[in-house]
Amino acid sequence: MAQWQIKNVALRGVAGTVPNNPKTTMDLGLFTQEEADTFDNTVGIKKRYVATDDICASDLCYDAAERLLAGLGWEKDSIDVLLFESVCPDYRTPPTSGILQARLGLPTSTFVMDIPMGCCGCIYAINIAGNLLTNGNVKRALLLVGDTATRMGSPKDKSRVPLFGDCGTAIALEYDLTAEDIVIDFNTLGSGYEALMTPHGGFRHPVTSQSFEYEDFGNGIVRAPKDTLINGMDVFAFAISRPPVSIKKVMQQYDLNIDNVDYFLIHQANKLIVDRIVKKLKLPLDKTPYDLQEFGNLGGCSIPMLMIYNLKEELTIRPLTLVCSAFGLGLTWGTMVVRTQRMIVEPINYMKIQ
Repeated sequence: MAQWQIKNVALRGVAGTVPNNPKTTMDLGLFTQEEADTFDNTVGIKKRYVATDDICASDLCYDAAERLLAGLGWEKDSIDVLLFESVCPDYRTPPTSGILQARLGLPTSTFVMDIPMGCCGCIYAINIAGNLLTNGNVKRALLLVGDTATRMGSPKDKSRVPLFGDCGTAIALEYDLTAEDIVIDFNTLGSGYEALMTPHGGFRHPVTSQSFEYEDFGNGIVRAPKDTLINGMDVFAFAISRPPVSIKKVMQQYDLNIDNVDYFLIHQANKLIVDRIVKKLKLPLDKTPYDLQEFGNLGGCSIPMLMIYNLKEELTIRPLTLVCSAFGLGLTWGTMVVRTQRMIVEPINYMKIQ
């Protein structure tokens, strides 16, 4: 059973950055007004922020990290661990985390790692960093979670283009003997990997001239093998069945209920999925914030951006008990329980496009 109780680790702060390039569904140039209205109302995504080709996920994360470190008042030479969670690295090699260590001016003693885990990425990063910090051998970790997912798919694919937005976040963790345990439950269904994948570009299927040949699959789905694909029905069935079971299990194990949880932060895949999970678990709407109407699906940034966009004021003034659920690429899904102390939450930066 992949489950952890991480002791002595506190969440100190969070920051997020999006490119200042908002796009409505109509702006994407794929829909009639009637189609766009139907999409907005059904899927719940009315706007997303799109990076231009010269903006990488690391750029957005760098901006968030600089602002968070300044807000915390942390010296850069106090950072022991730097994790970069993204499926949009700067290069195939070397790891982007090493590039960010140098760019941020962190010490050469900093432990760095890239984690390409998609929508579960935030929980993966907290789990890895938390386990590194728990014994006090290292004291501070900076987790950079971000993607420019809008650049991964076909610009002609109606099933994918309108779902995603681009974002970079920074999360600060610190060794603290007074911190309450962080509980994490993880699961993997590797046999379902083809539901969310990029067929060409790895060593199994290297890029060839065929990788760039578009194929029309009908219903507005036009893509090439180099483009990331989504098997919508498989992903929907997975998302509404597996994650609720994990949430229920964790809540039962740790004596949690609707009354003693302040908020349920559910990965903002789309309104259809989130609504179904909320209904299955009978969660109150005032405890299940949404931000997909503003940002779309942000992959691994979903949970930190919910904290910033929806809970900023509360997180800065009082402790909160949060149950977080993420699911996606892999196929993977996980539930995290974190009891926060008062923390630094930087306002979202809408980074100017050059």
